[in-house]
Amino acid sequence: MSTIHKFNGTPSQFSWEGIPVHAYGEEFVGVTRQVPIGEAEGSDNFTIRYFRLEPGTHSNLEHHPHEHGVIVVHGRARCQLNEQFHDVGPFDSIYITGNDLHQFVQQGDEPFGFICVIKAKK
Repeated sequence: MSTIHKFNGTPSQFSWEGIPVHAYGEEFVGVTRQVPIGEAEGSDNFTIRYFRLEPGTHSNLEHHPHEHGVIVVHGRARCQLNEQFHDVGPFDSIYITGNDLHQFVQQGDEPFGFICVIKAKK
């Protein structure tokens, strides 16, 4: 069934009605994730997630079989893709191939936020 989650955030504090904010992991204090579209909405093919990294934080350095499509919506970060490092900011798009090592390290005084689309995990 089609669903709408109304945006009720601000340009640097994204949130949607009815979408809980989850910790990214116990070891990643200051990093959160929301899933505006995913399994709860009945999506069979993709999941859209929003991640927020507070100043001084980073995502996990990881690799896995699924690819990612990322759009930066606010803030700045250093993005690692395998052995290369790139500075990224608002509206930059990043394609991460399956099994590529990747990580985001927040930069500056403003939180870093991005939308990430992945294949559904069904």
